[in-house]
Amino acid sequence: MNDGTNTPPGAGKIDFPDLETPLAGLAGAPPPAPAWFTDAVAVRPESRFVEADGARIHYLRWGSAARPGLLLVHGNAAHAHWWSFIAPFLARDYNVAAMDLSGMGDSDWRGGYTMEQFAREELAVCEDAGMFALAEPPVIVAHSFGGFVTLLTGALYGERLAGTVIVDSPVNPPGRPGGRPPLSSRPPKLYPTLAAALARFRLLPPQTCDNLYLLDWVARHSLKEMDGGFSWKFDPAIWRDFSIGDTAARLKATKCRIAVFRGELSILLPPQIGEYMFNLLGRAAPVVEIPQAQHHIMLDQPLAFVAAVRALLADWEHSLPRRGFSRPTALL
Repeated sequence: MNDGTNTPPGAGKIDFPDLETPLAGLAGAPPPAPAWFTDAVAVRPESRFVEADGARIHYLRWGSAARPGLLLVHGNAAHAHWWSFIAPFLARDYNVAAMDLSGMGDSDWRGGYTMEQFAREELAVCEDAGMFALAEPPVIVAHSFGGFVTLLTGALYGERLAGTVIVDSPVNPPGRPGGRPPLSSRPPKLYPTLAAALARFRLLPPQTCDNLYLLDWVARHSLKEMDGGFSWKFDPAIWRDFSIGDTAARLKATKCRIAVFRGELSILLPPQIGEYMFNLLGRAAPVVEIPQAQHHIMLDQPLAFVAAVRALLADWEHSLPRRGFSRPTALL
């Protein structure tokens, strides 16, 4: 639901009609969807759980376990089904998993949360999905808050990975605030009907979304039925006493290949922030712009995003890194 970081001051006022509740006018009815989407979500993934630091972590898996691993990680208060219409395209060549971080989706809630725990959850899913059983290590593709987690995973455990792709997760220079999700410890509201809950779904940071069928899909999978009504799946207590940490230091400390994707129209990762991150990476790692996409790239331009991921991974399979990342022994 709230799948981003705080809107930075000075980013400009957003003034779009029905921006806050784009599904309200549908009265709970699914919007029409193109054939590519219905075909993609008809490919049903395997649903699995793995334990990490005492919590059951849920994930979905597509494709053959004999193929190289590709882990997809969602943003703040989101879930694995943000990738349900992306993963089948990638599963042609990869063993693809999309996880629910603890406190989100169908994973367990914890008494407290840390970035280090989230990073270990990523590795636990990779291990359980068989991604470390092959000669070629896995790649992690992660959006927004998940990208911040993956920066830490790359810094701590990058020698176990073939690479990371950070999707619209801004590493800001000193003096530009951001990086911490909106804080709230209030229990999620209980809505009497599914339609009432869907009508309140919104994206953070606020943005338009032309693809209402994608918004409807992620909204429906953001809800659980309880106490005679419907409520959001995420734990609002996640952000109590929580620190994201030094994202710039983690970006520079990445021990594997890395790429950055940004939406052309993203208010969180505008061109100057992309340039800042490019410089932190020694100007030797790709920063890829997805045209006509805002922060929620997979909702704005899903097929362009798929094409960009495919192209990047195909290049990585046949080229050597230009900067001093440690190359996994299995790839030598």
